[in-house]
Amino acid sequence: MRFISTRGQSPAVLAPEAVLRGIAPDGGLYVPEAWPPLDWQALPEAYPALAGAVFARLLPGFAQQTLEDIAQAAYGELFDSPQVAPVISLGKAHVLELFHGPTAAFKDLALCVLPRLMVSARDQLMPGQRILILTATSGDTGSAAMAGFRNLPGTRAVVFYPQEGVSPVQRAQMRRMPGDNLFAFAIRGDFDAAQAGVKLAFAGAAAAGLPDDLMLSSANSINIGRLVPQVVYYISAYKHLVRRGKLAAGEALHVVVPSGNFGDILAAYLAKRMGLPLGMLVCASNQNRVLTDFITTGLYDRRRKLHLSLSPSMDILVSSNVERLLHLATGGDSGYVAGLMQRLKDQGHYQLPASALAQVQADFMAISATEEDTQAAIRQAWEDDRYVLDPHAAVAWHAWQRLKDQLPQGPVLLAATASPFKFPQAVLSALGAAPIPDGLVAMGQLAQKTGLSIPLSLAWLPGAPDIRHQVIDPADIPAAAFQEARIW
Repeated sequence: MRFISTRGQSPAVLAPEAVLRGIAPDGGLYVPEAWPPLDWQALPEAYPALAGAVFARLLPGFAQQTLEDIAQAAYGELFDSPQVAPVISLGKAHVLELFHGPTAAFKDLALCVLPRLMVSARDQLMPGQRILILTATSGDTGSAAMAGFRNLPGTRAVVFYPQEGVSPVQRAQMRRMPGDNLFAFAIRGDFDAAQAGVKLAFAGAAAAGLPDDLMLSSANSINIGRLVPQVVYYISAYKHLVRRGKLAAGEALHVVVPSGNFGDILAAYLAKRMGLPLGMLVCASNQNRVLTDFITTGLYDRRRKLHLSLSPSMDILVSSNVERLLHLATGGDSGYVAGLMQRLKDQGHYQLPASALAQVQADFMAISATEEDTQAAIRQAWEDDRYVLDPHAAVAWHAWQRLKDQLPQGPVLLAATASPFKFPQAVLSALGAAPIPDGLVAMGQLAQKTGLSIPLSLAWLPGAPDIRHQVIDPADIPAAAFQEARIW
């Protein structure tokens, strides 16, 4: 199996090259020529073994033993739950907890794997090359990428995040995480500005006079090496529910995912296309409802103001992984997809034809939540089930409550994408506590109020010093990236 570009103007490659490049030379995203079927019932139960088996199926070109070793290294000891991604049953809904990794967010499940894949691909294809990782983040990807690449020989990770668009805990993670090969820059702008600046850096790399032994790559979800590990936890959750008698084998499981860059819910869609018995996929948005509007009307329109919200990891107007969905929904019409992407870049919007929209709506539903909806969901989950949602999972909870009468009969899985301790001020406010200006102090207050323990992955933050303070304009992102490359 080879990987092709969604825009059709780049040669097909094997998985190691796709992972190493991140983005195809024509600007498209890599997808398999065909998504292979997976016999989910025959896959192993233990998470590391399950992941290794899925990687071997979806990432040909890597040695199977290498992939099994990577899965064991990623999921063997780095997570604070033996299940890695446990499922908690709350009445009629089941919550998939994706926040038990090194930085307490779902990005860990992919970014414990991607750095190891990149190093293996580098050693196989370009031995001796150094890898400079450039990553834009709306909050969680930054710290997860830094943790994944920390002290990994022959790599540097440079992260760009909105100065005002992340939580105090997310900001502290990026500013305080030790690691000589880690760099983080706050920008005076939003995530879309950070993402655009990183894309400019990639576009200008050839003319920047970088060292010959240096290559650029990305840890964002545009990389197929980010997407494949995310498929695993939906398979794991389904098998877990069947094993516990909460789900009959073959029964449709509806999935509700809070989505910003569309990678997490796209992974569920890919699992479904490969044979996992998933039902409707509900894309839950916050007040930046560009994805809700797209799925319900077919109009993708970024020409709107980006609002800073209680769920900052979803404060995104240009969701990169929608491009992969378009490729699938149009039957692999790469020319048409390239045209839509150019229209989005030039005009800020595009409209799907009725046939393609029908393909999307056959699998997806969508709804958005206001800030008040998000707070109400946090309160309801606490009052009804004594369960603490973070503001992103709260958006999913709200979506489930609003749409459960429209969903076909069947069990529902809600993706909880971050620990509530990453957003303690928002959670405390929703639970009626007085405002607490210091986000790190608020972690302790949330622990007292709920009886939960602060995860060890976050408990170190209050006593650690800031070691990165740089603030730049979005236009300076390429220069900052190339400066790190030249002084390495």
